[in-house]
Amino acid sequence: MISLETLSALLSVGEAELIEDMILAVLASPQLAAFFEKFPSLKQAMLRDMPRWKAEISEGMRNTPVPAALDEEFQLFQRLQLLSLSHFIRELPALMLTLTQLNSPFLEEAENQLNHTDPQQLSTAQHTLFLQRWRLSLTLQTLTLNEALLAQQREELLAELQQRMALSGQLAPVLSEEDETSAGRLWDMSKSSLQHGDYELIVKYGDYLAQQPELMKLAQQLGRSREAKSVPTQDAPLETFRQLVREPDNVPEEVNGIHQGDDVLRLLPPELAALSISELELEFYRRLVEKRLLTYRLQGDAWHEKVTQRPVSHQQHEEQPRGPFIVCVDTSGSMGGFNERCAKAFCLALLKVALADRRRCYIMLFAHDVVGYELTADNGLEQAIRFLSQRFRGGTDLAGCLDAVVQRMEGPQWQDADAVVVSDFIAQRLPDNVTAAIKARQLQQQQRFHAVAMSSHGKPGILRIFDHIWRFDTGLKSRLLRRWQR
Repeated sequence: MISLETLSALLSVGEAELIEDMILAVLASPQLAAFFEKFPSLKQAMLRDMPRWKAEISEGMRNTPVPAALDEEFQLFQRLQLLSLSHFIRELPALMLTLTQLNSPFLEEAENQLNHTDPQQLSTAQHTLFLQRWRLSLTLQTLTLNEALLAQQREELLAELQQRMALSGQLAPVLSEEDETSAGRLWDMSKSSLQHGDYELIVKYGDYLAQQPELMKLAQQLGRSREAKSVPTQDAPLETFRQLVREPDNVPEEVNGIHQGDDVLRLLPPELAALSISELELEFYRRLVEKRLLTYRLQGDAWHEKVTQRPVSHQQHEEQPRGPFIVCVDTSGSMGGFNERCAKAFCLALLKVALADRRRCYIMLFAHDVVGYELTADNGLEQAIRFLSQRFRGGTDLAGCLDAVVQRMEGPQWQDADAVVVSDFIAQRLPDNVTAAIKARQLQQQQRFHAVAMSSHGKPGILRIFDHIWRFDTGLKSRLLRRWQR
């Protein structure tokens, strides 16, 4: 059985033109016009899908079999058009019987032509006209079949576009910058079959992110942290570098402790009491001579200019390689509540940066186990919803998570990755092998580790291994201060 594409080609039906006209009709619909006006950055992303639509529709037509009756009639036409007039006349009775059995649309036209003449006296001109009318009937049947299939494809395409427009239109303010790059990636990710209630969670945390602009600013600063680098000139001469440093001096400004000395004006009361007792008076003078009396120590600070020599260096603001984000989120019980909402909103902010910069964003939740979600994959929105649905109520296995990060960074696709750990860093001391592995990645591979500290009580010993520490204190005092500053 031949396919619809083959039949269209044999009958010279312009399938490509039909597909082109159908897609242009879809793009001219009022719904799309209104959508393009509201979200102009998504227009180019949608138009880039046109070749895919054409290929899918063409593939569907290629794989669509022709109905058995039409297939049999066309094969009969191919066989009979090659016959001479005398042989064609002998085949006419069998042909009419077959057209009747197939309930062919051409049957009535064939009977009308043969009623005006004796079939046995059929002329060459009548023979040619018969075949031309038969071919025209087959072409009309093929066009009707094409149009029916294209109508079905048009409805499916409109349904897909409506679903994707609803999804991307809702998420564009949350995840997309006003540029074609992020809008295009969001449009590609909108192929996920999500319902309205599914992506409400992303919108919810997007609204929360808008209420915490400091989180978005922090994510943007972290994303731009590879832009500039200081490059020293080879064999560069030394240059004078002046800076103000604060150093202690002897100007008495404030009490800075207790020490032993002979300053009688700053004696502690117990020492003065010993002077009033005759039995201890001699001991008092002996300690005075030896400068061993307890006195207040007064000291002040002063700014001094410090002059040093350093090699000449140049700051290059050139584009540095921007690799993927590997975001490790602490899901321990201490990260629940306000910390949990801030951590999830910060991950959405990093996803927004990743979409704009064409970077990957991989989330690793760590408690007792490590669970991963790639938010920039084709099904990234589904992954993001699963991530945002998680509850923070486990333990804190920071060492296991960092070990998993180091192993992932060994892959070629993660060579320029930035590891970001979001935690309050109230955890156990890291094993020496994990610390050594992180330092090796920092020194040998130039990979960087960032800490987003959500508590002022994080252990300094853990934070010391990170290249950058970004502070976002979620304590009540800091929260009130940020709200007052806004």
